[in-house]
This record gives sequence, C-alpha cells and structure tokens, in this order.
Amino acid sequence: MKKINTRMWLEALRIIPRISKEEWDSLDLVSRWLIITRAAVFLMTALSACIGGLLAYQDGIFRWSMFLACLFGLVFAHATNNLVNDRTDYKKGIDKDNYYRSQYGPQPLEHGLLTPRRHMAYIVVTGILALLCGAYVTVFTGWQTLILIGAGAFFVLFYTWPLKYIGLGEPAVIVVWGPLMVGGTYFAVSGGNWSWEVALVSIVYALGPTTVLFGKHIDKIEEDRVKGVRTLPVIIGEPAARTTTIILWILQYVLTGFLIVSGRMGYVMAVVVLAVPALVRGIGVFREPRPLAEPEGLPENVWPLYLSANAFVYNRVFGGFLLMGLVVDTVLKAVGVY
Repeated sequence: MKKINTRMWLEALRIIPRISKEEWDSLDLVSRWLIITRAAVFLMTALSACIGGLLAYQDGIFRWSMFLACLFGLVFAHATNNLVNDRTDYKKGIDKDNYYRSQYGPQPLEHGLLTPRRHMAYIVVTGILALLCGAYVTVFTGWQTLILIGAGAFFVLFYTWPLKYIGLGEPAVIVVWGPLMVGGTYFAVSGGNWSWEVALVSIVYALGPTTVLFGKHIDKIEEDRVKGVRTLPVIIGEPAARTTTIILWILQYVLTGFLIVSGRMGYVMAVVVLAVPALVRGIGVFREPRPLAEPEGLPENVWPLYLSANAFVYNRVFGGFLLMGLVVDTVLKAVGVY
C-alpha cells in the first residue's frame, strides 16, 4: 500500500501537477485520482453548489443532507467528465504529437500513466459515486430530479464529442454551471422548488466558468483548427472570441445590478464591484496578443495555459466576492435587517 501523500493532495487541489511516470508510481490512490481528474478546477463546481445552497437557505428551505449530496455528486460528475474528456480525445488521436492538453498537465493515457482498462475503472467508479449521490437526492425530492440527473449525464458523456467539436461546448458550460448546478442544488436542497430569479443568479456565476473555457479554447485555437476540433473560438475567430469573453464578464455585473434592483438580491451584493480591478486586468490581458513564449510572472507549471489561466484567476475573484455577498446577504435577511 502506497504511503498517503497529503501534500500532493493539497497541491493537486491548487494546480495541475506535472509528474513523471516514476513519481506517479509512488503516489497513493487519492493523489492519482486528484491529478488525473484535474481537481484544481473543482473549485468552480463547489462554488456553484454553495450558491444554490445559500439561495435555498435564504428562502428558509435548506437541508444539509441534500446540500452535501449535491456538492459531492456534482464534484464526482465533474471528475467523471474530465476523465471521459481525456479518454475520448485519446481514442480520437487528438492528444498525439504533444498536443496542447498533453503540455499543461499529465494526460493519463497519452503519457502512459494508466492502461485504458485501468482508466476505464476510474471512470466507472467515479461515475457510480456521482450517480449514488443523485439517487440519494432523488429518493427525497421525487422523480423530477431524474430529469436533472439525465441532463447532467448527457453533458458528462457528450460534452467532449460531439458538443465541443461543433461549437456547443461554451453554451453547454453556461447551462451546466448555471441552471443545472446552481439551480439543481437549489431544487434538491429546497425539496423541489424553483424560480426564475434562481436561474438568473445561476447564470451570473456560470458566465465565469464559460469565460475560462473561452480562454482555454483561444489559447489553443490554432492547434484545434489543425486537429479539426471546431470549438466556438475556431468558428467565430479569435478577435470575436476575445470580445465575447469581455462582454460576458461585463454582463455578470449588469445581471447582478438587475437582481439587486428587482429585490431578489440585497444591496450588499454590490460587493462584486470589488472585483473590478481584476476585471480591468483581465480585459487588458484579453486585448493583447498572446505571448509566443512563457512570460515572466506567470505562476510555475501554468504555461501554455495563459488566457484561460488569467480568466480562471478573475473568475475566482468574482466568484469569491459573489459568494461573500450571498453569505452576508443571507445573514442580514436571517436577522431581519431587510
């Protein structure tokens, strides 16, 4: 039995570690799972669940067991999607010849860390854990939850192909990280309730992960074009994709303002304006040409991720202030301030 390496757990939750086959062979099972599922991006999924849970709590219909089941279920579903993504691209030959994905982190199949059979075992076990969480929620919320689970399973299985290959990957992320994750958590935690305000709040947050994907697909736009992967940036072109990313960021503030004025959110949610300095930096990066070589000041083991890395940093800042605002908003409503 391999020695438990909690230091690697923490590192894998922070970045996507780059490791050799020898290092891989010495790792414990949890470390391996965190690395090959790219666990550093699970923060975006966890924030979606937390936002849905807070909205349910504000409405006085919160259940801890349902929230935790949603949180872990969504994380396992996200992990399953990342595993399926790598397997699909490997089988289609996309990751050969030092393709972009093989540069920014270990591709378990392309780099020989796992056999196809062992990799499938990771997919099956992770997927089953996600389904078990979904089954638990369904027992207490009713058959309608099966619709959400079915929709989630569809995106897990078919995001990489065909959706990503025909320019539907970015719209899919808005749906998944918004109405499905935030709205689905609210639906489960509240015992089957739903509202247009919750859907709108979910979109405010979902636009962030969508811009991270835009950044990633712009980063590798030439590689994707050569490989025949027609992401949305490939279809609409790099200038339009960069402009779209900036528009989506600004739209987050517009929608937040609308929700405050409409009364669904308290004025404390205006705290998101504290993310504006990060927004300005992000816009500056997206308006400049992408460096041809790794620039100074970029964190270690990030390149060739560049636009996506900057979008991730901005999304973490905006998402953090959004969550902070919701927490304070929830407390103020609970104590009767408004």
